[in-house]
Amino acid sequence: MKIIENFDLTPCNSYRIKAKCSKAYFPENEKDFQTIFKQKLNKIMIGGGYNIILSKEFYEEEFVVIGETFANIELESDTIISCEAGVNTKTFSEFALNKKLSGAEIFYDIPSSIGGAVVMNAGASGEEIKDILIRVRYLDLDDGKIKEISNKEIGFEYRNSLFQKETNKVVLKAWFDLKSSTAKQIKEKMDAVKDARWAKQPKNYPNAGSVFKRPKGFFVGPMIQELGLKGYTIGDAQISKKHGGFIVNLGNANGGDIIQIIKTVQDKVKERFNVDLEVEQRII
Repeated sequence: MKIIENFDLTPCNSYRIKAKCSKAYFPENEKDFQTIFKQKLNKIMIGGGYNIILSKEFYEEEFVVIGETFANIELESDTIISCEAGVNTKTFSEFALNKKLSGAEIFYDIPSSIGGAVVMNAGASGEEIKDILIRVRYLDLDDGKIKEISNKEIGFEYRNSLFQKETNKVVLKAWFDLKSSTAKQIKEKMDAVKDARWAKQPKNYPNAGSVFKRPKGFFVGPMIQELGLKGYTIGDAQISKKHGGFIVNLGNANGGDIIQIIKTVQDKVKERFNVDLEVEQRII
């Protein structure tokens, strides 16, 4: 297991907010996770850093970074793929393509780790991770034991799951059941997914995807556009001019800038539409 003191978190968050932490752990196996969490100290876990907002420049807390050091992926049977939590969703989608398995195409351009995707039930265009998930292996921080749980027991909801509600459970591994198809059909869908997202999303600036969960009966982007907030800027953080549901870093934004924009949007949306916007991203 790799441990780094005074670790630079800038490359570990997709907003590219400049921040450091006192110490970072990079687990390589399940035993490492048990060792890390044996001490009941406050530790912050991150995966690929695609859905987080770092609110401080320096963290006294220690970070656990679940990424390339814990990212084994395997074909376990004709249609079942297992992924450790640090596997990137793009890697998962490409691995499935290589095995001529369909069902993971939507995740080709959803930036996330598998662990993060399971926790928040990631998805797009009506498809979600829960649709292909069989079971999850996790570390129970209450007793230090490694356990498994089936899809039905996880209580998936829109951008939510048991693991998001109960933070004492750390996702270690997930199994997915896909369907046989042709490489041509799978690749065509992957390319279509990517093209559609790149056409409407601000891929030219660092961002962390959709800032808010979609409220029932409304769409966030059109509400923000109606309020005239596209392009609204605080510091180097800006509501994307391309898609109102995104906040981008124009160069040197900090977490405070992004959080101030979020608060402004929530207040104005509440005032105009009487809708309480829920933040999809995790503020640390």
